[in-house]
Amino acid sequence: MTGRFDLLDLFVLLLYLGGTTALGLWIGREQRSATDYFVAERAIPWWAVMFSIVASETSALTFISIPGLAYIGNLGFLEVVAGYILGRIVVARTLLPRYFEGNLVTAYALLETRFGLGARRFTSVVFMITRAMADAVRVFATAIPVALIIGPALPKEYAMPTAILVLGLLTVIYTYRGGMKAVVWTELLQASIYLLGGISAIVLIGKAVDGGWGQIIAQAGSAGKLQVIDWYTGFDRPHTMFAGLIGGGFLAMASHGADQLIVQRLLSSRSLRDAQVAIIGSGFAVFAQMTLFLFVGLGLWVLYDGQAFATADSIFPTFIIERMPHGLIGLIVAAIVAATMSTHSGAINALAASSTHDIYLPLTGRAPDDPRTLKVGKMFALGWGLVLTFGALFFKEQGTPVVVIALSIASFTQGGLLGGFFLGLFWDRANQRDAILGMSVGIFAMAFIVFAKQLIAAFPTLEPTLGGVASIAWPWYVLIGTTLTFATGVLSSFTHAAPTGGSGSTAGIRS
Repeated sequence: MTGRFDLLDLFVLLLYLGGTTALGLWIGREQRSATDYFVAERAIPWWAVMFSIVASETSALTFISIPGLAYIGNLGFLEVVAGYILGRIVVARTLLPRYFEGNLVTAYALLETRFGLGARRFTSVVFMITRAMADAVRVFATAIPVALIIGPALPKEYAMPTAILVLGLLTVIYTYRGGMKAVVWTELLQASIYLLGGISAIVLIGKAVDGGWGQIIAQAGSAGKLQVIDWYTGFDRPHTMFAGLIGGGFLAMASHGADQLIVQRLLSSRSLRDAQVAIIGSGFAVFAQMTLFLFVGLGLWVLYDGQAFATADSIFPTFIIERMPHGLIGLIVAAIVAATMSTHSGAINALAASSTHDIYLPLTGRAPDDPRTLKVGKMFALGWGLVLTFGALFFKEQGTPVVVIALSIASFTQGGLLGGFFLGLFWDRANQRDAILGMSVGIFAMAFIVFAKQLIAAFPTLEPTLGGVASIAWPWYVLIGTTLTFATGVLSSFTHAAPTGGSGSTAGIRS
């Protein structure tokens, strides 16, 4: 990328980095309380929350990889995205009313109401560990193109650490100062940048192909690449109607109903109805966004006449390097950076909120509106920001696998967390021990399933045992983890007498 990245591109990238940081600092110039810092006094309009959700779940992997899916396949990924919409609808109708009834700041406070403080701490710690690990990897992955750009100006061994520190510390600065307000409003800018990059690619590809998009659609259609629906019922394909609607639905329920990263944005809404509109609307917005990037992939397939590339993830970057004009190259690199900075800033604030409200306040007995709570929350934000940034320095450059690691980390915990919430919602007999046991079993079992291929590679004798497990497609992971957690909790609940009230009853979680 360095060969065509000139001063104009560098200016555009620096303008974005400086502008985003300045905007975040200005928006967050006044923080009155911890509630203001973590959920923006519950005053963010629904449309801002909606686009913030879209930005937070869009990473550099999305921007780069989705076009590659259409290039080597078809539009089948939209089946999974349709499942995302269904999952959001379930969250809007089941979990969001409980969050707003309790006037909560973190998702895991709901489990304390149902099971007890131990369940809240357990789920919060699981979230913090997995989110920290996954986000540190994302910072590293996004720093790779930036390191390539600044590489000629620095010794090779310093390029990557410098890129990580620049991206990480700039995000830490405005997130520490501005809290959730800065996170949401800077994410609107960041979403605009990467969507502009995708639209620009659509326009340029249309101009580069003889006959424009009419020819692209006709050629892709005749090759079967416009296919969306696949009725295959096996578990080894990710992009089928069953895997998409069912597996994708459970994945969205976990990521948008049991993950503090998204729930915290929803709790910043002005009302329950606004939060419901925001989460469901974000599903349709993501569907439109994924369609955009999939069509970029179709256009590239026609432009490059289906030629083979080293990896699917290298197809769109190759087009950026070879075909885009100067200035726009800088904008696209800024878009890649923007996609991950938005997730990074949200992760810092979510981790700080969980640390403050799930761990610190219960231990100290202080009130959320205590002035010291705001100071402590900011210190947690600073600490987590530094942990994520410096944690990224410990990864070694491996290319695509670093992003796969980030996705895998989230995959084996989300099912367990969602299963814990479902156990509280739908099984009166369960108590705190049942919930923690169920989530533990679900998480450890999913660790084997998610990393089965790696285990087989390291220990070939496991092939007869884990061979079938290793072929399970990723959309099914959360459903399997949720089922294992719920089933374990239900079975465990029959080892003790049914609770008659208090923390063992669903009174505190059901309306």
